[in-house]
Amino acid sequence: MPQKFLRLILPLLGLCFSNNTFAADGLDLTNTAAGWFCVGLFVIAYAFVMLEEKLHLRKSKPVLAAAGIIWVIIGWIYTQHEQSALAEQAFRHTLLEFAELMLFLLVAMTYINAMDERGLFNALRGWLIKKGFSYRQLFWITGLMAFFISPIADNLTTALLMCAVVLKIAEDEKAFINMCCVNIIVAANAGGAFSPFGDITTLMVWQAGKVDFFTFFHLFIPSLVNFLVPAAIMSFFIKNRPSHKDAEDLFLETLTYKEGAFPILFLFLATIASAVLGHVLIHMPPVLGMMLGLAYLHLYGFYLRKKGIVDLKHATQTTSDFIPKKDENPITKVPLPFDVFQPLARLEWDTLLFFYGVIMCVGGLGFMGYLTLLSESLYGNFSATISNISLGLISAVIDNIPVMYAVLTMAPDFSQGQWLLITLTTGVGGSMLSIGSAAGVALMGQARGYYSFLGHLKWTPVVALGYFASVYAHLWLNAAMM
Repeated sequence: MPQKFLRLILPLLGLCFSNNTFAADGLDLTNTAAGWFCVGLFVIAYAFVMLEEKLHLRKSKPVLAAAGIIWVIIGWIYTQHEQSALAEQAFRHTLLEFAELMLFLLVAMTYINAMDERGLFNALRGWLIKKGFSYRQLFWITGLMAFFISPIADNLTTALLMCAVVLKIAEDEKAFINMCCVNIIVAANAGGAFSPFGDITTLMVWQAGKVDFFTFFHLFIPSLVNFLVPAAIMSFFIKNRPSHKDAEDLFLETLTYKEGAFPILFLFLATIASAVLGHVLIHMPPVLGMMLGLAYLHLYGFYLRKKGIVDLKHATQTTSDFIPKKDENPITKVPLPFDVFQPLARLEWDTLLFFYGVIMCVGGLGFMGYLTLLSESLYGNFSATISNISLGLISAVIDNIPVMYAVLTMAPDFSQGQWLLITLTTGVGGSMLSIGSAAGVALMGQARGYYSFLGHLKWTPVVALGYFASVYAHLWLNAAMM
């Protein structure tokens, strides 16, 4: 039955999707039924992504399906025109771009999960809670920490960490929690915009060789402006009163952390140094240094296991984490020490697969000719500055990953200042709406009932003011690079 179905449907696809027009690098499918079908498919898939919170459908599923169908259609059309090798080469090229970024993120996420498993983040949360800061102090402290931690630990992880602190201290203060969540998202996204490790888009620009590692730091002050302008305005609406007195009793157990927490933090910094130095000194892709850093963590994990460190207090109470003692009743079990593969298994695979789906979808549409068409329409009719600012506003609705990947695939002839501008705008533009960034979507789930799309929309004008202030700061401070 499946074979009969394929024999029936494939010739029909060939009739509907065939095209005799050739582009310089292959077939131009922009004015064909196949092309418009694929564009519509991508739009539908992304609509499902935006409705993830309502439908409870993980965002990776629709884009994975769309990516597969788009490239099947491309493969079929090119086979009909006896150019299957060209389609295969294009697919492999797009897949290689994803593989480099995926492995880079895999190592970074593994380190973050390892530090979390060792209790480093819980200890930080416990310290903040125990200090008993006032609401206004908590608002500024969590915002500033989100801004300065996200360049290293990525904006999503940082936002979740800071939100957990606010939820524990503020309890039922809905308006305050909503304001803090908005502030944390703006701060985390702004902090991630001036570091290749802070956001996927900055990582993409760095790995593509468009901006050098240290050149990103020209965005520090514009990013800081993006955070400070809305934070200063929102802080006037916060009643400066003490937090709940019993808050310091919460998370007291988290003030202690497991052995190896700070060595793993040091190894993470050494991994970042390896990636940067390898890229700067020997011109190798940053992923080489990151994979070398994964070896650091594996070797240190081997050392911890040989040392026989066992943490009964913080051990996870799951069967897989325990082994029976020798010569004793099998029911008596001892927890295993640190294992690198545990934080590796806890990676955000949905995010990584979503990343794959988006890149393959955009790569397929670009191979069809749509990104060339978009580039000519966008950058041919408007100045690069206006176009890049507009794309930042678009990223508030559409995730910044496909926007940035589309720009990189278009490969416009930008100056360093313009590449920094598009990095800034796509990085912080998503802060204007709760659905515009991974941090916003995550906090809607974590702070459900306190933080919502409408709650964020209330402060969108203020966040937009910070967006345009940061753009102006960049155009003024980095005018020589434009």
